[in-house]
Amino acid sequence: MSEVLDVGFSSCPNDTFMFHGLMSGDVEVPGLSFRPAIADIEALNLRALGRAAGQPLPVTKLSASALGHLCDRYAVLGAGAALGRGCGPLVVRRDADRELDGLGALRGRAVAIPGEYTTAHLLLRTFFSEAAPGEALDLRVMRFEQIMPAVAAGQVDAGLIIHESRFTYAEHGLVELADLGVSWERATGLPIPLGMICAQRSLAPAIVDAVEDGLRRSVELAFAAPERSRAWIREHAQELDDEVCRRHIELYVNRFSVELGDEGRAAIDELLRRGRASGFLPEARTCWR
Repeated sequence: MSEVLDVGFSSCPNDTFMFHGLMSGDVEVPGLSFRPAIADIEALNLRALGRAAGQPLPVTKLSASALGHLCDRYAVLGAGAALGRGCGPLVVRRDADRELDGLGALRGRAVAIPGEYTTAHLLLRTFFSEAAPGEALDLRVMRFEQIMPAVAAGQVDAGLIIHESRFTYAEHGLVELADLGVSWERATGLPIPLGMICAQRSLAPAIVDAVEDGLRRSVELAFAAPERSRAWIREHAQELDDEVCRRHIELYVNRFSVELGDEGRAAIDELLRRGRASGFLPEARTCWR
């Protein structure tokens, strides 16, 4: 009988695209079967941290910021990551609020963020502290799909948006205030690490190897036969427009999703290093197996 592993990932098109083969059984892993635990990325972060209902998942997607708090319990897998260039989180504002002309202008302003432990929050904290040393933001945590409506309605001054929201914010009458991915790439020359698939260190190494190999084959199958996952992607996507889903997948699924490689590993290490240097992340062991 196969051992059943619960696997956490988000409902976003890039994750359902990559995981479809593994979850559907199109990609087989001898001795293992998989049960999806689909949730918002911050819900997955909080579950892994023991701050939400449910036991921490044996295999789960984590934001880089959450990973920085969990290196003693989880290690990064080489496949399934959301990491690349031109795909970072954006800070947006209402078009009329033209006095908000840079990150420094957000001092004391209400800014909606998609979660305390998201990579986006880590990047915002890092680059805001450079733009306005010693100043503070008034941060409001909400689910990512609630942020654009909140900004448009004037409930907050600006919003930190992720996922497919970067393709649709103009429809809400919003404009870009800052692209944190561009800031990251200019500062480091590295791709931006947004989310990684991680396995509990308590799992047997042979199981972790099998999961990593199965996920890599699942991503490769998704690229080779994208039509297989299309209905499942649409079933779970927050944005049901086919063009938005396609652009989302093209942006967030790439060669780093198949294999992080040296450059991908260096990017993750650098983001964690910067987070620790700023005091936002604790000192910890390596995130690697």
